[in-house]
Amino acid sequence: MRVHGEVSDDEAAVAGEQVPISPTGASAGQQWLVVGYALTKKKVKSFLQPKLLALARKKGIHFVSIDETRPLSEQGPFDIILHKDYREEHPEVTVLDPPNAIQHLHNRQSMLQEVADLNLSNGYGIFFSGEVCTPRQLVIMKDPSSIPDAVAKAGLTLPLVAKPLVVDGTSKSHELSLAYLEASLPLLDPPLVLQEFVNHGGILFKVYIVGETIRVVRRFSLPDVNTYDLGNNDGIFRFPRVSCATNNAEDADVDPCIAELPPKPLLEKLGKELRRRLGLRLFNIDMIREHGRKDRYYVIDINYFPGYGKMPGYEHIFTDFLLSLVQSKYKRLLSGC
Repeated sequence: MRVHGEVSDDEAAVAGEQVPISPTGASAGQQWLVVGYALTKKKVKSFLQPKLLALARKKGIHFVSIDETRPLSEQGPFDIILHKDYREEHPEVTVLDPPNAIQHLHNRQSMLQEVADLNLSNGYGIFFSGEVCTPRQLVIMKDPSSIPDAVAKAGLTLPLVAKPLVVDGTSKSHELSLAYLEASLPLLDPPLVLQEFVNHGGILFKVYIVGETIRVVRRFSLPDVNTYDLGNNDGIFRFPRVSCATNNAEDADVDPCIAELPPKPLLEKLGKELRRRLGLRLFNIDMIREHGRKDRYYVIDINYFPGYGKMPGYEHIFTDFLLSLVQSKYKRLLSGC
């Protein structure tokens, strides 16, 4: 079923009346899959790129902007609602993804808990004998002067990476700070999360999840820290968004042992488990491999609805994903489920 009402969409530039959906996409005489979206202006610009809209039209997918000042029942009809943060009011429509599940990733205190609870070590039947874990971390809500004592009590080891506690989609929420010395900790600005820094060869693996599809890209990250750095750096070193697309490391001349991607079976198992535990289908995982430990990986961040426009071939992956959703719903209707 859809949410009914009037349809208009300047971005997709698809003219004419919209009719009930065909499960195979649209060509001449066929029907349309209507996807309503409630995204920020920034996300619309990065995600709804011309190459995505052009391919979507060929596959019979029509993107429609949702007016959040009007009742949803007065808009549409929609087969799927795509949103970064949107309150679900129509359970008969496929909503990507459940708002309460998305909220789980807005707080770095809870974000990595599902990874910490996983047990992907000891091979688990996929020919991988390593482990996937999370860095030890500490949440500081207020009073910067209390940070040194809190760090000592928690037994965390310097250097520490400081990240804003709340992830709200702004560039500021993705800024990092690196503290080398205990004396510099009161210079940090709570609320924040402190994570033990793990040397990882300066390479981060950004793992994109789109339903059951997984794609991995390499990005440059913070460089390794050595004994000299610890003894000759003081204060707080602040970094902009480290793993952005401008830090692409796909074609860089990097030690093969550092650049080697995580095993595919591991990523498939991790993606499957996190989809189930988080209740989400659109997210990405930031992973690092501990330098010198081929089989030890850390998940350091999880982001909902990341910058898919930076993922190679995203327009094909995403349109196929949207069509698979309506095909699955169509099959369930035919089977009476």
